[in-house]
Amino acid sequence: MSERISLRQLDYFVAAAEAGTLTGAAELLYVSPSAVSAGIGELEHRVGVQLLLRARAKGLTLTAAGRLFLPQAKALLASSEQLRASVQEVGRRPTGHLVTGCFTTLAPFLVPWLLAEFPFAHPGVTLDFVEGSATTLQRLLRDGRCEVALLYGVDVDDGITFDRLHSVEPHVLLPQHHPLADQDSVRLSDLAGLDMVMLDVPPSRRYFSDLLTRAGIAPVVRHSTSSFEVVRGLVARGAGYSLLIQRPALNVSYEGRAVQVCRIADEVPPLDVGLARLEGAHVTQRAAAFASFCRAGVSRAPWAGAAAPHEAPRG
Repeated sequence: MSERISLRQLDYFVAAAEAGTLTGAAELLYVSPSAVSAGIGELEHRVGVQLLLRARAKGLTLTAAGRLFLPQAKALLASSEQLRASVQEVGRRPTGHLVTGCFTTLAPFLVPWLLAEFPFAHPGVTLDFVEGSATTLQRLLRDGRCEVALLYGVDVDDGITFDRLHSVEPHVLLPQHHPLADQDSVRLSDLAGLDMVMLDVPPSRRYFSDLLTRAGIAPVVRHSTSSFEVVRGLVARGAGYSLLIQRPALNVSYEGRAVQVCRIADEVPPLDVGLARLEGAHVTQRAAAFASFCRAGVSRAPWAGAAAPHEAPRG
């Protein structure tokens, strides 16, 4: 019977591929460079192909076989960690390190609250966040680099499970002295021909463009940015109007210039905010506890749309 690949060999290979040098991998794993080199050599012997090219001046480079093998090695290591965690979780309170993704414009409203409040309910769980677009977050879920992600229910890929937490509605953001700014609500048709500042983070741009297109308006995008606060700053400076979902507690830009928030008079579909995870992936106790905590928080107070969340129950 042929010798099997060991998890240690996979660990050495993944660390070396990511670090780019044997020394860097050894520092990550707290072993000697020679141990890493020997482990990778054994792995290459057992799979029958060279996975890494070693050059003194250039460090380590993945071969074609190595590039194919790397994501599979990561998946095997992740599966072994899930197996270990699931066994340890039996009969215990949630523990461990939970990496959660969060859509970039949701993060300022949700991450500070969750980092402050979640430890009171689950002190054994260390919570970390990674921010990004919907595209980035779903890739991180597939790669196993985060267990769950908070995002909007738009453009959710096949193979990703989305559980709705609550819904929010978009609004129009205007400069303080804009002719429409004294109205409580604005019809989308009133925005025809006006300069727009577009929030360009997938899927925001498509969502807002679709809203305007359904109202018969071709948006005149004067400026486009991936920064929520740059949008608000440009609007405050009179560069145009914008459509946004999240609403800070104060209607001023970073410069202290006022902006005006107006409700959309048209009937517009609400946007769901929810928790996404990889379909079929093992749900750890810590991830389940995080999901339950989020649902409890939503039932007590809105997370977004008007202001930051209020306190969730402790203990």
